[in-house]
Amino acid sequence: MADKQNRNGEFWELALERAHLGVWDWDLRSGDCFYSAMWSQMLGYGEGELVKTSDLWLQLTHPDDRERAVASGERHIAGQTAFIETELRLKHKSGHWVWVLDRGGVVERDTEGKPIRLMGVQTDITKQKQAEHELEQVNARFRLALAASGTGIWHHDLATRKSYWDERTREIFGFVADTDEVPHDLWHSYLHPDDKADAERAHMAPLQTQKVVAVQYRIVKRDGEVRHVESLLRFIADAQSSGQILGTVRDITEAKQREQELAHAAHYDALTGLLNRAAFDRLLAEHIATARPLAVFYVDLDYFKALNDFAGHAAGDLALKSVAEGILSCLPPSAHAARLGGDEFALLVPDCDARQAEKLAGAVLAAVRTAEPGSAVARKLAASIGIAHVADRNTTVADALACADDACYAAKAAGRNRFAVFSPETTSGSGGLNAARLAADTVDAMEDGRLKLFGQEIHRLGKPWEDSRHVEVLARLVGHNGRLIPPGEFIPAAERFGIASRLDRWIIRTALSLHGPALKSGVLTLGFNLSAQTLSDPQLWDFVDAVIDETGAPHSGIGFEITETAAVTNFTAAEQFVRKARERRCRVSLDDFGAGMSSFEYLRRFPVDAIKIDGSFIEHIAQSRFDREIVSAISGIARSLGCSVVAEKIEEQDALDVLRDMGVAFGQGFLLHRPEPLEAIVARASAQAALPVGRQA
Repeated sequence: MADKQNRNGEFWELALERAHLGVWDWDLRSGDCFYSAMWSQMLGYGEGELVKTSDLWLQLTHPDDRERAVASGERHIAGQTAFIETELRLKHKSGHWVWVLDRGGVVERDTEGKPIRLMGVQTDITKQKQAEHELEQVNARFRLALAASGTGIWHHDLATRKSYWDERTREIFGFVADTDEVPHDLWHSYLHPDDKADAERAHMAPLQTQKVVAVQYRIVKRDGEVRHVESLLRFIADAQSSGQILGTVRDITEAKQREQELAHAAHYDALTGLLNRAAFDRLLAEHIATARPLAVFYVDLDYFKALNDFAGHAAGDLALKSVAEGILSCLPPSAHAARLGGDEFALLVPDCDARQAEKLAGAVLAAVRTAEPGSAVARKLAASIGIAHVADRNTTVADALACADDACYAAKAAGRNRFAVFSPETTSGSGGLNAARLAADTVDAMEDGRLKLFGQEIHRLGKPWEDSRHVEVLARLVGHNGRLIPPGEFIPAAERFGIASRLDRWIIRTALSLHGPALKSGVLTLGFNLSAQTLSDPQLWDFVDAVIDETGAPHSGIGFEITETAAVTNFTAAEQFVRKARERRCRVSLDDFGAGMSSFEYLRRFPVDAIKIDGSFIEHIAQSRFDREIVSAISGIARSLGCSVVAEKIEEQDALDVLRDMGVAFGQGFLLHRPEPLEAIVARASAQAALPVGRQA
């Protein structure tokens, strides 16, 4: 019996020690509480270091846990719970907190059944609580990541056919519920009809693989809104059941929309919604390859830069959109339209013969004219259209567009607001398209600032230029590559395509507007060349008088030069012009005199102020007796009629010496002065005129 008792006591004490369980024994009658040595060791104390009062455990309990620990004991003593079980923190000797699991209960009652003794054990669960805390941290980060990504989690139990959606999943589908469990067929009811079969098949795919399966599909919410979603799925095996499919879901509607927008931007112009250049080129190549006849239109807006400059880019953008809408309204269903850039458009029309193409071009012109350029803009838009017919499958896209572009230039050079059809026969051999391009570019240059005013001084031979200060006004065209294009290239093109009069007016208006004050103060005089078209213009003097009134330039400070070619084109108009010029005291010169058969007849008929001897008689005058005789005769006749004589194209000193000896009063040429920007000449003349008389060179 003694061995059994001894064994019982030692055995249980050893068992408790090995299990690291601290025992407490609380006598409710005396209030004493016994704590085992292991309990003290658990908190870092040796035997006898703790004064074992009845409330020792409560003194060592964390303040935040005391109320909960006391309440757990009181509920058990009151018979509300079968045993005491609570987690609390006790203060370790070193100062840190030890988490313990406290379990116990009533072990003795009095005769009336009231509890008089409680016993229990406390287990150190600090490591477990740390693990729980770390897991909670991981879960918190996971939940935060899911929330940030807008991802929901769901799973479907294959055996029970039960589905569980978390709150975020329910939000994505627009399903309102208080619990995670949802009807097993709920998901199917949201699937878009066009995606239903593929989505259902994809959700069964994880059963055949251990990998994660990704699937995208559309859902239709109860209010009819269509959303794009993406799910990641995986099959989770379970030995006790059929397993489950675990998945995530996120709404990718915005990403899909951006993807569609990028795809659209890769093929369409953002402003007008028409095809862009790259997409049009690809489409044109595909149509050419079919060898079916088609028409390519190149549409270039007229006056668009003026609209942008006057009303601003916002108005320009509105006009472009209006033009695009107008063009689309004209096209047959099989046609395609593109914005190539800026104010240039292209059309592709399959199976379009010459008659249909011209009819369509007329409709497009009308649509452009009626396009709304903005309420603040009085000037309407127009367009120049080039048409090229393509039937050879070996034609390249670049060649097809180039032909249409060349025809467009021809339409622009012919007066704009019209169309032209590309024809190799009418453009070969004569440089017709090059001239058309140059004429069209000249018109554009007047609007975009690439047409520049230059001037060349006319000298009194043997005297400084400051004694006369007369300048012939010239024009230089600046190409898109920055190269200066001389008058000998672009003026013939302007005359050929009927824009010479417009060019002359631009030169006169610009020069007088910029330098009218200098002319009024007598700093210098300016001479302007007039084409045959300008001489034939019945409104010419109305224009000149109006510009003079606007700018304040005096009639006496202005001169006009008429070539024999211009005079013979319309002799009556030239005669009337000279008469009106003399009435206004404007100077008039006959240019290129002697080059024609009737020069002396013109001299007799036109009471001009000066003649300019053609440069072909001047450049070799030092070596050619014939040229000297011609110049001498012209000079003598001119002087007898009271006309000044100007020798052109003086480039050698020998020629200058001969002319001076012959009594020629004035000269012009590279030897005396090379053309330079007119503003520089005017600035120099103004500075010279401002000097005191004695200081002038």
